[in-house]
Amino acid sequence: MADASESSGRRSPFLVVGLGNPGLEYLWTPHNAGFMAIDRIAQQEGVVVQNRRCRATTATCRIAGREVILAKPETFMNLSGASVAALIREFEADPEKDLLVIYDELDLTLGSFKIKERGSPAGHNGARSVTGALGSQEWLRLRIGVGLDLPPEAKAAGGSRLGRDYLLTPMRKAELAVLDEVLDRVAMATRRIISDGPAAAMNEFNRRERNGTAEE
Repeated sequence: MADASESSGRRSPFLVVGLGNPGLEYLWTPHNAGFMAIDRIAQQEGVVVQNRRCRATTATCRIAGREVILAKPETFMNLSGASVAALIREFEADPEKDLLVIYDELDLTLGSFKIKERGSPAGHNGARSVTGALGSQEWLRLRIGVGLDLPPEAKAAGGSRLGRDYLLTPMRKAELAVLDEVLDRVAMATRRIISDGPAAAMNEFNRRERNGTAEE
């Protein structure tokens, strides 16, 4: 069945939401990789993410002929779903077809990313909040790897404390340089999703990541 926007002849915007924490102290932390991705896409599209709506800062652009809303929730990571749900309602979007959520992933190595159509939050509080607010795991996500390439014994010794501390600590210059290159690929993948759909983007970029230096 067609949704309301399709039946009325109006196509809803495509929502690209990056997760992170507002505030200068979090600006360059691994947990803000989603925010950084939104800023990179906005920069390349010649817009500034500064409008405030639906508990987020937003910008509007057109990609592949489609109206696109770029958004960074201001609710802090653990309440990201409140903003995502508000955006879905505001723009009458279908979360299964018109939404991409970009966020950091500690279980993927820095320098990689992966597109996935559905799945569990896997311990990510922002993703858990989105799933809870939407009442579904059926939403497209792009996870940016921020994990350090540590030996298993080092990860085991650090435990969750190492993860929390690392995610909220500003990245080093060398780490930011690696992430900077990834953000350009993330922007390319986002455009491919909007223009050709998630299957085409996953076929191109997940395979590229797997066959290159990045991991599945």
